Amino acid sequence: MEGLISSRITPIRPRFSRQQSPLCSVNSLRISQSVYKNPIGMANQSTKFTLIAASIQQPLESSSARFSNTVPSKEVLEIWKSADAVCFDVDSTVCLDEGIDELAEFCGAGKAVAEWTARAMSGSVPFEDALAARLSLFNPSLSQVQDFLEKKPSRISPGIDKLIKYLKAHNADVYLISGGFRQMIQPVASILGIPCENIFANQLLFGSSGEFLGFDRNEFTSRSGGKATAVQHVRKAHGYKCLVMIGDGATDLEARKPGGADLFICYAGVQLREAVAAKADWLVFNFQDLINSLE
Repeated sequence: MEGLISSRITPIRPRFSRQQSPLCSVNSLRISQSVYKNPIGMANQSTKFTLIAASIQQPLESSSARFSNTVPSKEVLEIWKSADAVCFDVDSTVCLDEGIDELAEFCGAGKAVAEWTARAMSGSVPFEDALAARLSLFNPSLSQVQDFLEKKPSRISPGIDKLIKYLKAHNADVYLISGGFRQMIQPVASILGIPCENIFANQLLFGSSGEFLGFDRNEFTSRSGGKATAVQHVRKAHGYKCLVMIGDGATDLEARKPGGADLFICYAGVQLREAVAAKADWLVFNFQDLINSLE
């Protein structure tokens, strides 16, 4: 990007106990160590990073009577049980929050950004336009993002950790495919035991002084149809025979197409988006249902 001096920039990446793949840093902006020496959102020796497995105050199960897909068909169950790869959306699925909305609220632009998020999730606005518009409303600096991650750690959805452990124990690979930001998702992935090369998400870009520059438009998920493209890439790269996508939004539903996901499971335990839920192969309101079906 114009104006950046590559010799003064070092990579932003989380610390993992396991060996990291070189793929983790593909397309990520590099930023001066003098600006930020530790990975964004990851704990140093004096900072403890925790995730809160919070409960949802007003369960949405009461809405299930309006849908005919809350009980899976035999075919759907067979596909789910045969999955050798499962891709999860992050915001309002793996985590209870919409990350960009929370960051915007922290930076003083919560209401305006939340309105854009609702439009983007309904599929009424091209994703890249909605993402650019939302970020332009508050232009988060590197220091703001770092401060946000320290003070507002992500809250994971109840049962997601158990489901992911169950899938991994049964030799299914797990991916996070999100329109959110790597800076927020990498700490979550680390705690859930998901390697960074299994994350497909957007990357916030900052200059050498920590000023906001935009987002990396080379990421699959930076544009409309990006999640579907990411899922197709995952499937082709690894030759999975049966791949499932789990999420709550229109961009997750898009992944259910030839060469992509064989099955789309709509998770409505946080947000019930009726247009999406109605088109899902299976609508669930808690992750325990998915675990029970595998046992």
